[in-house]
Amino acid sequence: MKKVLALTLCAGLATAGAQTTTTTISATPVTAGLNGVELGLTGGYANGLSGEVFVHVPNVAGPFGVKAGVALTRPSDALNDNAKLTNSGTDADLTFGDLKRISGATESGSHTIFSLDGTYNLGEVSPGLSTTLYAGGRYGMFRSNVTSEDDTTTYSSNEFGIGAGVMVSYPLTGNLSLVGDLGVDQFFKSTINIRSSDGTTNDSIPTSDPSYAGFDDLFVQPGTVFKARIGIKTTF
Repeated sequence: MKKVLALTLCAGLATAGAQTTTTTISATPVTAGLNGVELGLTGGYANGLSGEVFVHVPNVAGPFGVKAGVALTRPSDALNDNAKLTNSGTDADLTFGDLKRISGATESGSHTIFSLDGTYNLGEVSPGLSTTLYAGGRYGMFRSNVTSEDDTTTYSSNEFGIGAGVMVSYPLTGNLSLVGDLGVDQFFKSTINIRSSDGTTNDSIPTSDPSYAGFDDLFVQPGTVFKARIGIKTTF
């Protein structure tokens, strides 16, 4: 009987020992990724044919988010044809338009604008239609070129600005949505740089210079820019 009890006790202890040495490993899923970040591409008009790529991180703090974008515009008018190149005070003064007709000069330009905005998500204003307000800072790099024969003269300025607008989106399929963007930007004038490809001209005209108004009349720098773009965005 004692042997039976001893064997029973040993078996119980062995079972208990096996149970105490068993380790349970549980795996907790780890999620990684952009988690709601939006990547978008829009095109439309902003003082000329314009396109923008943006990244939007919504709901960083409640309905508040952050949006960063880069826009490129081909201005509809890079240099003012009516700007006077001479200043005799008569109607016979030569204009830039006259120069183009006489010399066959051509013009081109580009506006590159970097934006950083705070956003506010208004949610769905109607079934499926979401609205986001945004406002923030701008940094614009503006270029206008006039080419005559073998020489190109470039007028440029880098300007800070502010802007605001509204984005409206509508889901298409999966993570893809249609997005519309309406807004307005305001830029503040800065130094105009003038460079020629042959090296004969290398000037910088600050806003305080008496001749600034004449160069500002010729070089079409954005002041107030109204923009309207439409495109798509995907959500990660």
